[in-house]
Amino acid sequence: MSEAILTTAGLGKRFGNRWAVKDLNLEVRAGDVFGFLGPNGAGKSTTIRIILTLLSPTSGSVKIFGKDVSGNRESVLSRVCGIVEKPDFYLYLSAYKNLELLGSLTRKVKRNEIFDALEIVGLKSRAFDKVKAFSHGMKQRLGIAQAILTKPELVILDEPTSGLDPQGMKEVRELVLALSREHGTTIFLSSHLLTEVEAVANRMAVLNHGELIAQGKVSELLNGDSAYYSIQASPQNEAVELLRKMPWVEIVSVANGIDVHIDSRRAAELNRLLVTNAIEVSSFAAKRTLEDYFLKITEGASEG
Repeated sequence: MSEAILTTAGLGKRFGNRWAVKDLNLEVRAGDVFGFLGPNGAGKSTTIRIILTLLSPTSGSVKIFGKDVSGNRESVLSRVCGIVEKPDFYLYLSAYKNLELLGSLTRKVKRNEIFDALEIVGLKSRAFDKVKAFSHGMKQRLGIAQAILTKPELVILDEPTSGLDPQGMKEVRELVLALSREHGTTIFLSSHLLTEVEAVANRMAVLNHGELIAQGKVSELLNGDSAYYSIQASPQNEAVELLRKMPWVEIVSVANGIDVHIDSRRAAELNRLLVTNAIEVSSFAAKRTLEDYFLKITEGASEG
């Protein structure tokens, strides 16, 4: 198991009589793309601001690289970079000049470091263009270039795909994966866009009303008690007709194979039914989206 890079213990933040975050215990390990999920108002941005020392906690503590942030702020945060909400730039300066100025707030950055960061996010050819001409997606990527400019070991991104079109979301998703796989950067990614997190995260935590309601490997959390299955069967038309006769089978989709919703205890029975009716089953796999999981556990928490 890799070492813990970021941990919180009993972390809480109260505004008046309202707890925005309460008794939060997180563990982010080296190399993680860690999805921090929750609906708007769940306490995600408050948590990030506490981690980055932009807010003081009411209770609990934060450790990064094994050190308590409150007593080691400068040494710890020199190895971390975070973007809270949308990044801001000097619009009438070039991308290069913005990174040069913003990078100097931490240390003097070299010319090649600026170009390396711009190349990673696909903006090297626009280095000397004024930022006012950039699209929203390009500004988001420039924000990530700013975050990785000083080669931090931990990058914290708060809603990095907010307001982007599908192409912009895809670009940011690919960029997050590249930072993790090719550069070994640990990513803490806050989002309410569940499909985006499902596509990039290996571990995640779910926050609702300021409280942690789930944490662990994405694959394990999604497949825990799945009742959704994806079936590849031939001939498909005959399989669909057979399944429609079964009152305990709900056909969800027949677009790419057959997606069904059943009691998970009857999965073997369903597979046997197809095979004994001369239907060739090439694949029968549990399928559950992060959205299914998220809605189930947040609704359950709300009822409690």
